[in-house]
Amino acid sequence: MTNKKEPLAVNKSVQPGVLIISHGSPDPEWAKLVDGTVSELVELLPDGISVEAVFLDNQEGRLIQDGINRLEAQGITEIIVIPLFVSSGSTHIDEITYALGVKSTPEKETDMERLRISARVFLGVPVHDDPLIAELVWDKVKGLSKHPEREALVLVGHGSRHDGFKQRWEEGIAALSARIGEISGLAAADYALLNPDSLRSQVSRYTGEMGDGVIVAPLFLSAGYFTKRVIPERLKGLRYRYSGEPLLPHPLVARWMYGQILNIMRSVNN
Repeated sequence: MTNKKEPLAVNKSVQPGVLIISHGSPDPEWAKLVDGTVSELVELLPDGISVEAVFLDNQEGRLIQDGINRLEAQGITEIIVIPLFVSSGSTHIDEITYALGVKSTPEKETDMERLRISARVFLGVPVHDDPLIAELVWDKVKGLSKHPEREALVLVGHGSRHDGFKQRWEEGIAALSARIGEISGLAAADYALLNPDSLRSQVSRYTGEMGDGVIVAPLFLSAGYFTKRVIPERLKGLRYRYSGEPLLPHPLVARWMYGQILNIMRSVNN
């Protein structure tokens, strides 16, 4: 990977800023992981692009409105918003889209209020099935693979029980696991969700076919309760390989955000 910045002709009448929105956590290490990735992103972006990393909760002074205020105080009139979430099926994506005024009503009832924003908003997309993230996941777990042609990978996501959101979760993680299968040479690449729970049944099915050749990979941004406790507890007694490594930290997360931002900037400038 190169850190050479890609030249980009920016319309001088447009002052773009970038707002990276993630969930947030009471654990200070969570914010440090995000900040580290945003620092990598800043190194890739053209000079003069202001970037704010903000959170839905748990970070005083760094909520979404705080980031918007800081960008607009710099005279920024165009804000590119990148939702740092793994699935378009997250109810938080629905809330954020509504709060930013991108859509008039949320699909699911929310306590989140409309944000005060004067700048034009250009909203990016969560991970879904991005090829860079497929490459990232395989990079995290390939050390567990011995004979990929005789192994299966089960990608584990949080999921959702809400109609519409559940289907988007399934669509994205199914496509992402298929991409991982294509680049890895594995005999099979599939997915399971924690909600509604399909994890144990999926891993059991593949251990029946592959024996001890089953690799389990978490599709979570950071390590925590789900990666450290929930997944191992639900798989207790089964044969599988599991590193428990989340997406962060990894330089391809910054590359994924960078690609979205440049594409949006080109569309703004045309």
